[in-house]
Amino acid sequence: MPLGLGTKKKKSKSKETSKLVESEAAAPTPEPAAPAPSASRLQFHTQLAHGSPTGRVEGFGSARELYAKIAEVFGIAPAEIMFCTLNTHKVDMDKLLGAQIGLEDFIFAHVKGQRKEVEVLKSDELLGLTVTDNGAGCPFIKRIREGSLMDKTKMICVGDHIESINGKDVSDCRHYEVAKMLKDLEKGQVFKLKLIEPMKAFEKVEPRSKGGTLTEAKISRGRETLRLRTKGPATVEEMPSEVEEKAVKKVDELLETYMGIRDIELAATMVEAGRDKKNPDEFAVALDETLGDFAFPDEFVFDVWGAIGDAKQGRL
Repeated sequence: MPLGLGTKKKKSKSKETSKLVESEAAAPTPEPAAPAPSASRLQFHTQLAHGSPTGRVEGFGSARELYAKIAEVFGIAPAEIMFCTLNTHKVDMDKLLGAQIGLEDFIFAHVKGQRKEVEVLKSDELLGLTVTDNGAGCPFIKRIREGSLMDKTKMICVGDHIESINGKDVSDCRHYEVAKMLKDLEKGQVFKLKLIEPMKAFEKVEPRSKGGTLTEAKISRGRETLRLRTKGPATVEEMPSEVEEKAVKKVDELLETYMGIRDIELAATMVEAGRDKKNPDEFAVALDETLGDFAFPDEFVFDVWGAIGDAKQGRL
C-alpha cells in the first residue's frame, strides 16, 4: 500500500476437534444440531429481466460464476449478461446485485440489447457519470448526476454498458480503468462512446433513470445472505449490521469521490478488512494483501479508515 509498510505475516488459526464419547445407558441421546446451510447447495430462482421462464441456479461463489450458471440455464453466452438486479426486472441501481444476496432473493439478469453510438463535446471537466462493473468484465453506468453534461445527453442512460471510448475497446476493463479514461479526456474535445443498453421487453420499457441515491440503497434483503467473494468460496452470513451497512455505504461514496466508481462489493470487502484493525497502518497492510491491484492513494485509505471508525462510534 502507499503507506509504505511491509507486509505482515498472518496469524494462522487453529481448529479445535471434538472427541466422540460413548453415552451412559441412562443418559438421553442429544439431538444433533441443525447443520448450517451450505453455500454450494443454495438454490436461487432467476429470470432474464426482459422476460423468460424461471430457472434455478446453485453452486456459485462469485459474480462471474453466477453469470456462467445463469447463462447455462438460459442457453446464452455469459458475456451477454450485463448485470443482475434483486427482486425487480427494472434497471434499478438501488437493487443492483453486489456483495450480498439474501437467501430469499429472486435474481433478474439483464442482457445486452441495442447498440448505439453517441458523440459528446466535453465542455466540462466533470462528465457526471459514475461507473461500476459486474465483476466479470462489463463496465456500465450506475449513476448520472442531475444537471451534468451527461444528463443533458439524452441517449446515454443508467444501465448502459460502455463498449468503447474513442474507438478503444473497454468492454473487458474494470470500472476504475474506464472511469480514469473518461476523466482523462481532454476538455473542449469531442469524444465518441459506443454503448449497449439492456434488452427490454416492449411492455416493460421504463423511463430514463438517474440511478437513484446512495441513501436509498440496500445491501441485502433476507435475514441471512450469501456473501459473494472475488477470491475464495462464498459464505452464508447474517445480514450486515446497521453499523456495517452504514460503513459500506460511506466507503462506496468515497470510491465515487476519489475514483469515479461505485462498487458495493469492493466497499464491503474494505470494511471487512478493517473490522478488527487497530490503526490505519494495519488497515493499509490488510488492504494491500486483499486488494493490492488498486494502489489506493494515502488520503483515500485514511478517509476510509475514518469512515469505518465513524460508523463504529455511531457518527454516521
